[in-house]
Amino acid sequence: MLYSYLPILAVLIVYIVRIVEVKTKRNTIAGKVQENLTFNLFLIIGTVMTLGSMAEYIFLRWGNFSWIALIAGIICAIISFKLRWAAIAALGKFWSLHVEMRENHEFVQSGPFRFLRHPTYFSMILELLAVGLLASAWFTLLLIPMALIPAILLRLRLEEPALVGKFGDAYRDYQRRVPMLIPYQWPLAK
Repeated sequence: MLYSYLPILAVLIVYIVRIVEVKTKRNTIAGKVQENLTFNLFLIIGTVMTLGSMAEYIFLRWGNFSWIALIAGIICAIISFKLRWAAIAALGKFWSLHVEMRENHEFVQSGPFRFLRHPTYFSMILELLAVGLLASAWFTLLLIPMALIPAILLRLRLEEPALVGKFGDAYRDYQRRVPMLIPYQWPLAK
């Protein structure tokens, strides 16, 4: 039946949207890239998660997926992309796929940065959660806590000190007020 292909199609759409987004040229100010390892890890983990989810679906669940998980996956994917696009828009010319500081770097606290210091990393978690849910790939979902979260934490161990180094006490205050990775409180008024 044609509906059996829905999970595969949905996972591929999420992956293609992500790759197009990564390859999109933006009007940004270049800075010194401080490392490439985590970016490469994110690409590898995302690709493995995508292929793993499709393989798990094909070999273990063909035609027997959960409509509830599929719908939840679509919702997670939409939230993920909207959150990431809002973060990219808020950062504007300072957006980067790497840990990258510029001479005239501005401290952005608008958009999703009001309630989360690193909304793009949270969106990555939602995106890979979406991929697993879309394919009802319960085993593959284990890559999120086993690979993605450690890679994000590695990136944050580099990025947070760079931001403190650039913005000093203003960023330290921001760290005290705004959650780092998981949005567990309502945005505080400035």
